Amino acid sequence: MDLWLAEWIDKAEADYRTMERESVVTEDPSHDVVCFCAQQCAEKYLKARLYVGTQVDPPRTHDLLLLLTALASHEPDWHDYAEDLALLSRFAARYRYPGLTADSEDAADAVRACRRFRAAARRALALDDPTQPAA
Repeated sequence: MDLWLAEWIDKAEADYRTMERESVVTEDPSHDVVCFCAQQCAEKYLKARLYVGTQVDPPRTHDLLLLLTALASHEPDWHDYAEDLALLSRFAARYRYPGLTADSEDAADAVRACRRFRAAARRALALDDPTQPAA
């Protein structure tokens, strides 16, 4: 596997593991972190797939729908995840600053959307069983 691609995947999986760990915390959970890491995981998988398709560094954006559009010719079935990616895009910056805070429902929605998209991304990149958490 190409080193650049492997780095994108490693970073996506680090975000995924953080999201999963924090999503089960019962004492003082950080729903903001869950939402942000879910968005970051999806973003990095989109950028990894874009890199595979074009061999060009992906654009510096947190807009998951923009990245999805750039992948339309490479992964037309990923349009099925547009709703999940739109939800996750909201979490790129929304809760990183004072004024708004994620709640448990936001976090649960983010986890579900991330898990669904991660599974599709891992299949497209011919990675291991996406239904299993990363090692």
